Amino acid sequence: MGRSAVAIPEKLFFKIGEVCELAGVQAHVLRYWESEFTMLAPQKNRAGQRVYRKRDVEIALRIKELLYEDQYTIAGAKKRLANDLRAGGKLKIVSSDDDAGDSETNGSQRATEGMNSAAVQSASEGMTAEERKSLRKVAKELREILALLDSPSKTR
Repeated sequence: MGRSAVAIPEKLFFKIGEVCELAGVQAHVLRYWESEFTMLAPQKNRAGQRVYRKRDVEIALRIKELLYEDQYTIAGAKKRLANDLRAGGKLKIVSSDDDAGDSETNGSQRATEGMNSAAVQSASEGMTAEERKSLRKVAKELREILALLDSPSKTR
């Protein structure tokens, strides 16, 4: 899934559906992240509906980036997000020139890819943006090789 800059509308509050659309995840995923990431804590209105501020939307986008693109574990993403917030308090939603072809990755492939996420996490800390981009490119190529190996061969 290639990173792209998400234009967050200039609004005070967002409903859960709007945040889901901006982040590209389903509502149950967003609610799960709320239970795991204490810094993602939307307020509730009088009707009990979640209302997200712009900061909450930025945090949700950063969580998605850490989990799906940088392939952090939940625990690793918590630590990285806490460090990011402590360091400057300003979240950067980075855009990248990665191919959009990564969006074909499904849940079972993500589970396979996540097996080495702790190694990727420890290796990616302290890397430059260019090095992380190269690492993601290699990971994508390895996923393509794995898909070729997993697909039934016509020559057998």
